[in-house]
Amino acid sequence: MPSALDRLKKAANLQPAKKLVTLQDGTVFEFWRTPLTMAERERAQKGAKDDVNAFALQLFILKAQDETGTRLFSAGQVAELKHDVRDADLQSLMFAVIEDDSEEDLDPKG
Repeated sequence: MPSALDRLKKAANLQPAKKLVTLQDGTVFEFWRTPLTMAERERAQKGAKDDVNAFALQLFILKAQDETGTRLFSAGQVAELKHDVRDADLQSLMFAVIEDDSEEDLDPKG
């Protein structure tokens, strides 16, 4: 019989899920992300202090990746994302990282 920890780890299903976000110009931005872990949440909170937007942006930068698992953004791009990306688009992207996965978001290869 598997241990309690093994059961929890198996139930976590940390497989990447594809996210599609329609931007304000009508185009679709595709990225992949794994479900959020407590360690990732803590890491994002460290850099954000009590700022909810900074926290969500840190999570987006930490979690957004391409289909091969390569991160799409680096911490050094925070200012550029804040200044050069429409707020509504950035909010939608950050929400896509935080929201729970539904069945249709799961990678069928996983």
